Amino acid sequence: MVLGRGMRLLVGALVVACLVLIGPSTPSGAVFGGSQPVEAVRDVVPNRVMTWNICNPCGEQNNVGRAAEIAAHAPQVIGMQEACVRDVERIRDYLEDLHGLVYHVEYGSVLRKRGRCGGWPWSPGAFGQAILSAAPMTDRVNVEYPDGGSEDRGYMAVTTQVGGESVRVFNTHLAQRSQEAVRADQAGVLATEVARHDRAIVLGDFNAVPGAPELHRMWALATDTDPQCHPSLVGACKPTTDWNLKFDYVFLRGIAPLAHRVHPSAYSDHHLVQSDLDLT
Repeated sequence: MVLGRGMRLLVGALVVACLVLIGPSTPSGAVFGGSQPVEAVRDVVPNRVMTWNICNPCGEQNNVGRAAEIAAHAPQVIGMQEACVRDVERIRDYLEDLHGLVYHVEYGSVLRKRGRCGGWPWSPGAFGQAILSAAPMTDRVNVEYPDGGSEDRGYMAVTTQVGGESVRVFNTHLAQRSQEAVRADQAGVLATEVARHDRAIVLGDFNAVPGAPELHRMWALATDTDPQCHPSLVGACKPTTDWNLKFDYVFLRGIAPLAHRVHPSAYSDHHLVQSDLDLT
């Protein structure tokens, strides 16, 4: 019995020594996908919203970097376009595990796309929009536009908290370039719904420059958070894409902007568009 107890003590001591040498197996700054450990962010900025078309380059190998870029600005709400459900799930996990940011998620998928999102031939990945919010979301709607153009497109909407206030948040992706008539119809569908709300935030990739006729319905209802951006001031808008065009908007209805930033990214051909809002 004495010998057995001695052996147990020796084994225990060796285990402790190994843990000291190699460290814990899952530290708070754990490395995922080859990324370097980062410091956890304390909390989100409660009045900050962001929109980002996260694809091109697509692929889950970019999700650690995407999460890091989102965490660097810590928005209360993020609207993503060209988003595979699997990618959003991983980004959300990385935001929590690597950066200490916890988000709720709602999806606005409009089609199954195995070539881009993976999955099985009989169950391909879901593709479309997603909204991450630090506060719970309610009353989600997901609408596919009657005509998506060359690819199914739609909008989603949720009610959530921004700056401590309840607000309706929309997220959309309009038809690709050279499909102006299709985008005009889509913008009309979206504007009709936005007009039902006295206060709303509309995030998205509209695939159109500010002076494009298909955006007239949106401009009649709302303003962009870029103070220099208006249909009559096209040249002054900050570009939001790698090809120096503004396609990405944070439209506000009944809400005032405080600050507007555009952050180029190595993980997409669209930039992150960030806005701080005054909801008082």
